[in-house]
Amino acid sequence: MIDQPQGIDRRRFLKTSVAALGTAAIGFPDIIPARALAAPGRPGANDRIVIGHIGIGGRGNGLLGYSLSRVESGKVAVAAVCDVDEARLRKALIRVGPNATAYRDYRYLLERKDIDAVVIGTPDHWHAVGVVHAAESRKHIYVEKPACCTIDEGKAMVRAGRENKVCIQVGSQGRSQAECYKANRYIANGNIGTVNKVICWHYESPVDSKPVPDSAPPPDLDWDLWLGPLPWRPYNAKYCPGTFRWIMESGGGQIRDRGAHVMSNALWIMNADRKMFASPKNPAPPVTIDAKGTLPMSGLWDTAVTMDVTYQFRNPDWTMVWSQPGEKIPYFDEEKRKKLGIRDTYGATYHGSSDKLVVWVGDGQVYTELKAVDWTPGPGAKDVHRSPDFDHTSDWLHAIRTGTEPVMNIEAGVAAAYLTVLGNLSLILGRKLTWDPVKQEIIGDEQARRMMSRPQRYPYVV
Repeated sequence: MIDQPQGIDRRRFLKTSVAALGTAAIGFPDIIPARALAAPGRPGANDRIVIGHIGIGGRGNGLLGYSLSRVESGKVAVAAVCDVDEARLRKALIRVGPNATAYRDYRYLLERKDIDAVVIGTPDHWHAVGVVHAAESRKHIYVEKPACCTIDEGKAMVRAGRENKVCIQVGSQGRSQAECYKANRYIANGNIGTVNKVICWHYESPVDSKPVPDSAPPPDLDWDLWLGPLPWRPYNAKYCPGTFRWIMESGGGQIRDRGAHVMSNALWIMNADRKMFASPKNPAPPVTIDAKGTLPMSGLWDTAVTMDVTYQFRNPDWTMVWSQPGEKIPYFDEEKRKKLGIRDTYGATYHGSSDKLVVWVGDGQVYTELKAVDWTPGPGAKDVHRSPDFDHTSDWLHAIRTGTEPVMNIEAGVAAAYLTVLGNLSLILGRKLTWDPVKQEIIGDEQARRMMSRPQRYPYVV
């Protein structure tokens, strides 16, 4: 067990000594030669990037595997793992090895000067706080999608990344998949004409049809720390681990989960990241968001069961629709679908003036039609960003080493998350909203504007 101090402010907390979990966790030496240390934009000895993982359950465990697969190359070292569940930490230490240190509280990990970068695989409500505090600690960051749960969290994340000059990649992995690249390149070269509509489809969210009473949390789980910035509430088995997705304040439903993948790809393919996150020097016209749907009438989970959201972009004019459930388009090769486990229950169709193109899935899997896969660019054809080996983590590590922008930088990640946040707000309020991408505000609706933020529990604040 870790006995960490409670009720102290973040500045004092970060000045305290590092606390490790158990005798099996062996830390790095107190004094490390400066030449061996890395700094933002300057990897350490032998170009090695030293990484700490924050959140190692579910998706976080998968991200840990990606890092460990690169350790043998000597380009990556995993120095620390952090989770609020000590059972997970014990398993992670066995997996990572004796030279790593385990932490229950991420702030001890961020104090480490020998760690260059962090991978944040926590539930959504922790993303913004983790990113802001990691950026303030001068760590490069890979954070799972969606980037943020509120508009003001997104603003804070972008500001922290810019001010501290760290590289941030958001985990909408679709942009790094080979067939997403080919779909983007195919459309960018006018093969379906001018795209005027993108229809995203997905199945509905589940309903909590069998509620359970509140109870004591599992003995290995630090429930208060799991809540972090959220208001305190009693533990309930339907809150977590994976079911946090169906709670509005911690997950936001299918639109904030898979929507942050499918619509991220749409923004990329439509060259529209800046349509949601613009600047006075490069302005963009307002975007309208109009949602219809049904919310649960009983049970603990409160995210939309069904949902249709229409986003209207201007200059150029085009429409995107999030349809839940939408009309599924089966993948064209049933044998291949079964063999590769292609999840064709969600995706998007790009409707152009002369043709259309279907893009299935959208996260770590992306598949498109053969006409885009087999298309060969001719002389003078446009190209788009291509990640090394079509791998999202490699794209991030490459960006750290070269000082370039990753394909899903924090501005792009926040832009995609804004789509999901605004869709939920429109549904909850029952009316159309107008988004000003330059002011970064909902305009003409004071009640909705106030809902761009929410209180956070001290000291877990951005």
